Amino acid sequence: MSTGTMKEIPVTELNIPQLNQLSQQLEQDVELLQNSMSSLKLAQGKFSECKESLGKLTTDNLQKDILVPLTSSMYVAGQLADVDKVLVDIGTGYYVEMKLKSAVDYYQRKVEFLSKQMENLQPVLQEKALMKESVMEVLQMKVRSQLAAHQHLATSSKS
Repeated sequence: MSTGTMKEIPVTELNIPQLNQLSQQLEQDVELLQNSMSSLKLAQGKFSECKESLGKLTTDNLQKDILVPLTSSMYVAGQLADVDKVLVDIGTGYYVEMKLKSAVDYYQRKVEFLSKQMENLQPVLQEKALMKESVMEVLQMKVRSQLAAHQHLATSSKS
């Protein structure tokens, strides 16, 4: 097994194909991080909605007709029989019966956890985007200088 150490190489020392490859890798990294951020925001929104829905469970709503979701697109009619206990989806098809306050606290913790994850992800995303921008600037500079050199060669060979 190799125990080689990683060596930092200035971007300006890379050639055009290496810069293109680095730019593509950074683009993929940025896209992955953006997708992760979107997924975290989506999950956070769903947990917030669940928490808000729990706030609507009051004794005034007991025995009222409701639609109970079986899947994301199929609902059945039902009646609200208990507002003190709820079933909470904790993931991968598992449900836990919780008291209303515990369920609200559970969703609040989930929202806070996802907020912290997004806060941790944001600087990494910004850093990768800045790195990509920097690589693109160096790449454009090298391409312009190479074109200028070719044009200079072409004009001096005609003379």
